[in-house]
Amino acid sequence: MGLYVVTLRLPDYFDEEFVALIPRHRTFINNLIEENIIVSYAISADRSRGWVTMHGASAEAVRVVVEQFPLYKFLRQIEIDELFVFDSVASRLPKISLN
Repeated sequence: MGLYVVTLRLPDYFDEEFVALIPRHRTFINNLIEENIIVSYAISADRSRGWVTMHGASAEAVRVVVEQFPLYKFLRQIEIDELFVFDSVASRLPKISLN
C-alpha cells in the first residue's frame, strides 16, 4: 500500500450549498482518519488549497476515494502524487520517560 498526497484547489467563493455540506464532509474525513486511510488533512489559512495524505493501492484508488468527498463537485483541481518519504512527529514512537 502506497502513501499519496492529494492537493486540492478549493473554490474562490463558498456558496450556501458548499457551506451546508461542510459538516457532512468533515464527518466523512474523520471516518477515513479513524480507518487509517487518511493520515493527515490540512486546509490553507486563506482557504484556497488543501492537502490530504492518504494510504492507497494506487493513485487511481486514491482518486476513487477523493471522488466520494461530499465537497468533491466544488473542487477546482486535484493533484495526486505518490510519496517516497513521509516523516512526521506523529509517525514516530513516543519518547520514553524514566520517571
